[in-house]
Amino acid sequence: MGGVRFITGVVVLFMALSSGVRSCPPSDRAALLAFKAALREPYLGIFNSWTGADCCHNWYGVSCDQETRRVADISLRGESEEPIFERAHRTGYMTGYISPAICKLARLSSITIADWKGISGEIPRCIAALPFLRIVDLIGNRISGSIPADIGRLHRLTVLNIADNRISGTIPASLANLTSLMHLDLRNNLLSGPIPRHFGSLRMLSRALLSGNRLSGPIPGSVSLIYRLADLDLSRNQLSGPIPPSLGKMAVLSTLNLDLNKLSGPIPVSLFSSGISDLNLSRNALEGNIPDAFGPRSYFTALDLSYNNLKGTIPKSLSSASYIGHLDLSHNHLCGKIPLGSPFDHLEASSFVFNDCLCGKPLKPC
Repeated sequence: MGGVRFITGVVVLFMALSSGVRSCPPSDRAALLAFKAALREPYLGIFNSWTGADCCHNWYGVSCDQETRRVADISLRGESEEPIFERAHRTGYMTGYISPAICKLARLSSITIADWKGISGEIPRCIAALPFLRIVDLIGNRISGSIPADIGRLHRLTVLNIADNRISGTIPASLANLTSLMHLDLRNNLLSGPIPRHFGSLRMLSRALLSGNRLSGPIPGSVSLIYRLADLDLSRNQLSGPIPPSLGKMAVLSTLNLDLNKLSGPIPVSLFSSGISDLNLSRNALEGNIPDAFGPRSYFTALDLSYNNLKGTIPKSLSSASYIGHLDLSHNHLCGKIPLGSPFDHLEASSFVFNDCLCGKPLKPC
């Protein structure tokens, strides 16, 4: 009988030990609970599942490394098609702040705390010390303060998305050290000052979205060194100086939005014989003639040059472009006859109004 008790005790002890091995470390669990304590989510109950000893098992939005059992990912989205949102018939709303306790999760690979609308406070400075971090996605909150000055220490970071917040200060120079970064989204914040001069060091970047801030100074010529860059949006800022002609020589750039800035000087000829298909230069102080440089390589789904100081005639070579969908040349100082044929035969008067002396279809006859 004593032998049976001994064997039973060994089995129970073995199961307890093996269960402990499979569970997340108590330090990770404590860090998650401290993170949770700084947040309030009143409608969906997404934190109701954060109970029990094993934070790797059925804790909503938490994923762990299969081998180490350390917390690797936190993914909490306030807009989702998951059942918990469908049952509540609403998107999420959360208040509070992101606790620095999150930095105690030393093996963290991704932080997604997105679209909760009410989360405020600052980005914890300490996240720059998380060596395995690849994704930081905090879009759609009310986060304020500045971008951590030493964010460039995150050499594995591929996604930095802090759009639609209230982040202020300058873009840190160290950001240019994020040589693995592929997606950068800083839209709709309160960022000011210049774009870092060495921005072109971000050689893996495919999307750079910086619109809707208060950025000033010139567009760094180094941007053209980012050979993978497909989308560049610098619109709705206070950028000044000329448009670097080298932007028109970028291999895969297809979208270039520079509207609503204070850019001046001529439009670079290179932009019209490039691979750019969506070009918006409206609401700047650009001057000179529209370059007569369109050809079979010119393919524009949208071309907006409105609200500038452009003069002269509409270049006849526009007719030789392989395709122009939307065209807006309004609110300039253009003069002369609007060319006939494509693309002009499908455009409305709004594309040409408020110029000095344009005439011909769809405006009044010359």
